[in-house]
Amino acid sequence: MSHRRELKVGSLARVEGEGALRVVVTDGHVESAELSIYEPPRFFEAFLRGRAYTEPPDITSRVCGICPVAYQTSACNALEQLCGAELDRPLADLRRLMYCGEWISSHSLHIYLLHIPDFLGYPDAIALAADHRALVEQGLAMKKAGNALLELLGGRAIHPVNIRLGGFYSVPEPADFAPVTELLCRARDYAVDTARWAARLEFPEQELEYELLAATEPGRYAIDNGDVHTSTGLRFAAADLPAHVREHQVAHSTALHAMLDGERYLTGPLARYTLNYHQLSPIARQVAVEIGLGAECRNPFRSILVRAVEVVYAIEEALTLIAEYERPSRTAVPVEPRAGTGHGVSEAPRGLLYHRYDIDDQGIVRSATIIPPTSQNQAAMEDDLRRAVSENLDLDDAALAAVCERTIRNYDPCISCSAHFLDIDVVRR
Repeated sequence: MSHRRELKVGSLARVEGEGALRVVVTDGHVESAELSIYEPPRFFEAFLRGRAYTEPPDITSRVCGICPVAYQTSACNALEQLCGAELDRPLADLRRLMYCGEWISSHSLHIYLLHIPDFLGYPDAIALAADHRALVEQGLAMKKAGNALLELLGGRAIHPVNIRLGGFYSVPEPADFAPVTELLCRARDYAVDTARWAARLEFPEQELEYELLAATEPGRYAIDNGDVHTSTGLRFAAADLPAHVREHQVAHSTALHAMLDGERYLTGPLARYTLNYHQLSPIARQVAVEIGLGAECRNPFRSILVRAVEVVYAIEEALTLIAEYERPSRTAVPVEPRAGTGHGVSEAPRGLLYHRYDIDDQGIVRSATIIPPTSQNQAAMEDDLRRAVSENLDLDDAALAAVCERTIRNYDPCISCSAHFLDIDVVRR
């Protein structure tokens, strides 16, 4: 007679969005582990059809309240590439500077408000703050510095409104950066302290074997643009990504699953760091060495360390760009519509974000495709969950659910902008 066990978790806090997990265990064997994203489809790709080619940066920024700049940047990259527009260097630097603000803000949020409570055994950041007030305040100060940069360049921290095709609607005076620079300098010290502090946490032993995928740029750590690079040495332009990355529907999720040449793969901080370590700034690399990261990191639990190092890098990069800033002679370059297909990528905090647009000679969007990091990582997350359940079957349902939630939070999936994410349903037969 077989023994069937079914485990369900109603909701998982401390991730962006809502979803569920159903695990079926029969006679001690994990039969299935399905990460179900049950939020209704949001139809952004359909919304874009029939709209002017100038609108995707503003419309797609509403996909996410945590990483709107990533959506704006990938959209601009795709459409500017299609229309043959090249940004003046000062405008391109401002785009990168604004993206640094998003990295600082998003990574700080995940490190302190979503991830650290797992390591210290707290249910949430509120409970954590009761015992570790200074620690949480340090994280909030880092996030505040990132938000200040977004507000200055984007007009507001959530869903910025100042980016347009070809550049910006307005650009700041050099003196406007003074208060932000002060916040960033303080945040840089906090970021280094965060990396050193986090290095003392206990990390379960685990190595992910998936192929890694990230953007890469000559001479600098890829953030706002680049070609695509994989851990097996594959390199291709954004325009060739559809030839390698294919999405497909699964019955248990409203999110598509993406595969790289037919195999599950990983994008995000671990991939970015491992593929581009040599392009980190000297201080960020020094911090990485000091905390024992080395040149490669495939342990998902140590992703908190990688994010801390990336915050150090983003703050340093922001301060460098601010120090070199000269007000651009124009706020944007002309971008005239051209019929064809445009492809753009950038590195959202959670991984590679791809946009594709077809527009006609009148500048009307005829079709759009968006592949976010979470759909790319979903197959790897399910495989990791299957492993986590297999290794912890002796736990009761509540403890097993906690293991699964922690496993998911390592990936920092951005399912949407909701507060809850996971129902877990384990069937033990």
